[in-house]
Amino acid sequence: MSAILNPLYTAVSWVIITFHDLLGFTNNENLQWSIGIIALVILIRIILIPLFVKQIKSQRALTALQPHMKAIQKKHKDDRQKQSEEMMKLYKEHKTNPFASCFPILAQAPIFFALFTVLNGISQNKPHGLLKGEYLLSAQEAHFFGAPLSGTFLGTTDGGTKLIAILLIIFMSATTFTTQRQLMVKGMPKMDSSNNMMLQQQKIMLYLFPIIFAVTGVNFPIGVLIYWSTTNLWTWGQQFYVIKRNPTPGSPAYEELQKKKADKGLLDEKSNDEGGTTITENPTDIGGQRKQPKRKKRRR
Repeated sequence: MSAILNPLYTAVSWVIITFHDLLGFTNNENLQWSIGIIALVILIRIILIPLFVKQIKSQRALTALQPHMKAIQKKHKDDRQKQSEEMMKLYKEHKTNPFASCFPILAQAPIFFALFTVLNGISQNKPHGLLKGEYLLSAQEAHFFGAPLSGTFLGTTDGGTKLIAILLIIFMSATTFTTQRQLMVKGMPKMDSSNNMMLQQQKIMLYLFPIIFAVTGVNFPIGVLIYWSTTNLWTWGQQFYVIKRNPTPGSPAYEELQKKKADKGLLDEKSNDEGGTTITENPTDIGGQRKQPKRKKRRR
């Protein structure tokens, strides 16, 4: 196990130390170490962007499969095993996964554990990775609003440290809840809640993850709470951007975007064979103005 974890300890501590040294001109050790942890979050989340894109594609593929999933549930309503087999076959055929929304969190788990171990080692004077010698002594003295980065809610009797820890735990749990709720309210198509695996999974995540963070957060060092709070903020912002700019078809955000485009004259309504209307993008409209055809120059 150490052969796997030691490189992670080295990588995590190297990133934090590198940004700590880059901010040496501030002569503020508290700021340097705190920014080092935040920089680690930003670096990891940039690396995970391809995985986030894959997550979005998988979620939208599951949305498109909803009619097929309902048909399978209806056909094999009395045979749960056969229903599960057909569902797994459907996922395999369309190369998607109902648990894709958990991938970014699972991908961060090794980094999270490495950071926890590195910061925990500071308080116990057990260095990990590159955090040794003068760096270890400096990190042991570093504080975040008066609370040591290596301090935990349960591991201290200092009221100030406990207060900072509680505030970070509340913030971490609240951002987890609001991020998941944002996805469910704005980013997911309207669907029947009865016997819907995808919706049930999202509801479980909505309440389960905040509770897990709230319960386990009392054992997290302040530095880890900073890390997880920052990554939650990144997730919220990244998700907000995608929902606003490229929403899932059929979702409330998609309907709002279509309405805005229609108001600006960027959509065309055409009658379809069923007697209704189909809204399509108007390719001749750019930025709300109709593009004028260019005249060709005649040769003399």
